[in-house]
Amino acid sequence: MTVSAWYEALSPCPAARPARAWCDSDAETLSLDGLWRFRFADRADGPTDFAAAEFDDAAWTDLPVPAHWQLHGHGAPAYTNTRYPFPLDPPRVPDENPTGDYRRVFELPTGWAGRTVLRLGGVDSAARIWLNGTEVGWTTGSRLVTEFDVTDLLRPGANVLAVRVVQWSAGSYLEDQDMWWLSGIFRGVDLVARPVEGALDDVTVRADYDHRTGAGTLLVTASTPARVRVPELGVDVAAGENVRLAHVEPWSAERPRLYDATVSSGAETVRLRVGFRTVAMVDGLLTVNGQPLLFNGVNRHEFHPDRGRALTEEDMLADVLLMKQHNVNAVRTSHYPPHPRFLELCDEYGLWVVDECDLETHGFWLADWRGNPADDARWEDLCVDRMRRMVQRDKNHPSIVLWSLGNESGSGRNLAAMARWTRAHDPSRPLLYERDWTCRDVDVYSRMYLPVADVEAIGQGAEPPLADAALDARRRAMPFIHAEYAHAMGNGPGNLREYQDLYEKYPRLQGGFVWEWIDHGLRATTADGQEFYAYGGDFGEIEHDGNFVADGLLFPDRTPSPGLLDLKKVFEPVRITADGDGVRIANLHGVRDLAHLEFRWLLEADGQEVARGVLSVPDVAAGASVRVALPVLPETGGEAFLTVRAVLAADEPWAKAGQEVAWSQLPVATAPQMVAARRSGPISRSTDGIQVGPGRFDPRDGRLRHLGGLAVAGPTLQVWRAPTDNDRAPHGEALEPVWRALGLDHLRRRVDAVEVADDTLVVRTRVAPVGRDLALLATYTWTARGDDRLGLSVAVEPVGPWTVPLPMLGVLFGLPDTLTGVEWFGSGPGESYPDTGLANRVGRFYRTVPELQTPYVFPQENGRRAAVRWATVTDGQGAGVRVSGPAPFGLTVRPWRAEALDQAAHPTDLRPDGHTWLTVDAGHQGIGSASCGPGVLPAYLLPAAPTRLDLELRVLGQGDAG
Repeated sequence: MTVSAWYEALSPCPAARPARAWCDSDAETLSLDGLWRFRFADRADGPTDFAAAEFDDAAWTDLPVPAHWQLHGHGAPAYTNTRYPFPLDPPRVPDENPTGDYRRVFELPTGWAGRTVLRLGGVDSAARIWLNGTEVGWTTGSRLVTEFDVTDLLRPGANVLAVRVVQWSAGSYLEDQDMWWLSGIFRGVDLVARPVEGALDDVTVRADYDHRTGAGTLLVTASTPARVRVPELGVDVAAGENVRLAHVEPWSAERPRLYDATVSSGAETVRLRVGFRTVAMVDGLLTVNGQPLLFNGVNRHEFHPDRGRALTEEDMLADVLLMKQHNVNAVRTSHYPPHPRFLELCDEYGLWVVDECDLETHGFWLADWRGNPADDARWEDLCVDRMRRMVQRDKNHPSIVLWSLGNESGSGRNLAAMARWTRAHDPSRPLLYERDWTCRDVDVYSRMYLPVADVEAIGQGAEPPLADAALDARRRAMPFIHAEYAHAMGNGPGNLREYQDLYEKYPRLQGGFVWEWIDHGLRATTADGQEFYAYGGDFGEIEHDGNFVADGLLFPDRTPSPGLLDLKKVFEPVRITADGDGVRIANLHGVRDLAHLEFRWLLEADGQEVARGVLSVPDVAAGASVRVALPVLPETGGEAFLTVRAVLAADEPWAKAGQEVAWSQLPVATAPQMVAARRSGPISRSTDGIQVGPGRFDPRDGRLRHLGGLAVAGPTLQVWRAPTDNDRAPHGEALEPVWRALGLDHLRRRVDAVEVADDTLVVRTRVAPVGRDLALLATYTWTARGDDRLGLSVAVEPVGPWTVPLPMLGVLFGLPDTLTGVEWFGSGPGESYPDTGLANRVGRFYRTVPELQTPYVFPQENGRRAAVRWATVTDGQGAGVRVSGPAPFGLTVRPWRAEALDQAAHPTDLRPDGHTWLTVDAGHQGIGSASCGPGVLPAYLLPAAPTRLDLELRVLGQGDAG
């Protein structure tokens, strides 16, 4: 006979108290967080004698709570995206089941009275609990609160709480959520005093707003008779009484107006923050307070590089502030309810929230969804229990406007049961679930990672029909939300503007959520003490998904990536464009005017400031625009730009005055056409080589060996780039294997001719992959332009049927490693590729070579600056080389070659090789987001085509200006 363990149960624990709202109560609370005694085991069937109060745990170690034991030296982290790290045999789990036994001795404070509830905020994945040797119950649902009444088990003096936590349980089949498998008590543990009479065990708030009249209605119900007070509104009524208020200020993500309220029974008082808003589906659109929403959103896992999912309030606040500062207005809590404090911060600072149930069974996809718990009647109670506990805990948050049934769990009867329960208990919020594309159980049509063309078809109502005509008609009447898009793994994502343009063009497209907020890189060190961020496989896992866990807009330390800076630009709530001899300022806010912003202008010529000032902008209502005249600008020489910036006029809760919200850069004067310096002097030959102006060339291969007093290697034609995560595309259209199969990573070079005329050196080369009849013919034409300058024209002609785009096309120079400073006039300050770099503007910038590198968790192509007019690479005294051209070019400067970057698995693998490598390119393949989703759009492909790159190299002495 098969005997299942307690952690394989398919029903919620009957001893657990009913789910209820998370409330700020004046009832006494004793936190049990801190150091607990801990013992680790490889199996879950060890003796339970440790639960006895008299058990001697002297041989155990200490472990902090909250924490994950793998991050404190017990077992090891493991990462998988979809594949479960154990056999599919639900609800059974392996005998090898890492287990942590915990013990905590505590005493109740003097005067503690009434009943007592033990509250566990989050335990991964299941726990069995004893108090003073008596079993209390068990938990399931890692990211959900569980409470037990332990009044009768407490005693005077010392009490002993014992907990056994297992890594694998039946619940693990519901938690395959594309993140590290990390175990333990990772949220807080508390004892909560409950009055014997008059306990406010649950409070429910319904605060609606009528956008037509400005009136509000308030209904607060409680589990016991109580008074509801909102002093600011003059409310003092009995709980359960519906109050109509002639005027209230509504809550929105732009204006998160909250009213302080209390609910008092005499024995207990609960403090509430009430936001009045009404969520409704109107004419096929999701609205709040009568205004259709546009989600400029991100998907957020809870993560810290040292603590995993055991976040502090500081971590949560940092996330909220960074979102607000980068124009993010919405967050999907992928793929589980977050710590309740995060939702309070969303209420306070203003973010729309899609609260997602702790449910994902993605790994059953690999078994064609056979045995999927989401469609197995035996699992209905567990699935509905998870939804119930989320909704009940979080129901009072005005920021939550949608409930999500979960993520990537196929389709099935249990999802329908979850939807039925939710509609019955909270009809005030619509439902979302992406994976069942019939949308039979939800109110919003949602998809993931659709190409731009497919999104536009949905916006037009022209998506392919469902087989069921009734379901098809119902779905076509729904708004569309892109639950996940623009996979932000490594360098990228590209194409952000194209998606946003569609969301703003078609009302049915109500925005989406970029995947995802933060890289899940765990802080680690090499044997010699160098710090790096670990990903799947770095802890010896046999089954893992590598660096797919590092796919965020923030680096693990919460430093914004270039992708987040681009997203901020795309999500700007103010659009500034040229309008004749003025500018048009469009307010894209839903409800807020622009009185909180100041519009500053800056005129620059050739990257140098000419003038600045502040525009006088009249009040612009939400959704409106205004034309603003520009001041009379002074005359400029050179290439000039006017930059207009919208910044906070005063401090906001989420940023200080001066924080940039939006900007636009308008061309004022084009650059004068570059006139090449006249050719000077014939070319000379000697035993030292061929001398062309300041350049000395090798007579055998025509390569530049010295430029003035600088030793130089090159130039060579550069085609290969270290593949980006989007080039590798683990879940998309991968170009890297195509490029490698073609041999672009190990091209062979041949010099066909070195030809010297009176004033010209011509070097003809052939660059080709092995075993192919394809080639790139590169001709280098060198001329002297005075004693300190060289002219270089590179002409590239493809030979043969090139059917794939090139990674890049440029020329590579090796310079002395003493040249470590780079100044340029072009796009900056950050990196740019054909479909990224939206955050950058034209200006004059300076960075050191190390500062030009972008530290992606997995090394890959990075650090390119685009639209460069000129650049200098110099030492500390200003000596070095200046490169310029008649047309803007791409610039990359590194202390290693692309081949070394390609071979590295972590940034710590990279070592400066004694050169400063300068790449000047005529083009790069775009980035796209094919790491999980569509590839590069046609406009950003780099086909093999005839190409010309004209440059001038100038030797700089000490003190020479750029």
